[in-house]
Amino acid sequence: MRIANLIVEEMERVQHLDNDGKLIAESGIGPAILHYCEYQERCHKEVKNKLFELGCSKGEADEHISRLIENGVLNEESFAKAYARGKFRLNHWGREKIKQQLKLRQISPYCIRKGMDEIDDAEYGKMLLKLTDKKLDELKSERNQLTKRGKLYKYLVQKGYERDLVTDILNNKLNSKR
Repeated sequence: MRIANLIVEEMERVQHLDNDGKLIAESGIGPAILHYCEYQERCHKEVKNKLFELGCSKGEADEHISRLIENGVLNEESFAKAYARGKFRLNHWGREKIKQQLKLRQISPYCIRKGMDEIDDAEYGKMLLKLTDKKLDELKSERNQLTKRGKLYKYLVQKGYERDLVTDILNNKLNSKR
């Protein structure tokens, strides 16, 4: 317990300075939003919403965001890259679903393209095959091939994989099983 208190005291003494030597985390909202941004990559929309939750006006929120951007704490390109990597590797989402979610977060088309570049084509194909095989295994008991095909198609498209890729893989997998 004593060590934890010493760590907290030390963290309270550490002050974050921006490029001009001004304190980023002076008091109140500064430390909270700085911690929020340093915990994980965030997009501008998430930070703005958090600032509004903390009681900032629009002008104050814009000022905080611009200061965070100037100091490299907030970067939408690195957010888009991290988001795309994470959703693909952990949730097995396809490119379409990732793009859609980035657009909902008001990420620029340039940053979305940079995020999509993080997904390796070979790895993407392997993941699509893996998900297809897994779902086919779950649908073993389904006797009607049209129903099986429909369920598999819906599942893969819902995961965010491109319709033409899904159609191609279904044609290859289901036609080879006959």
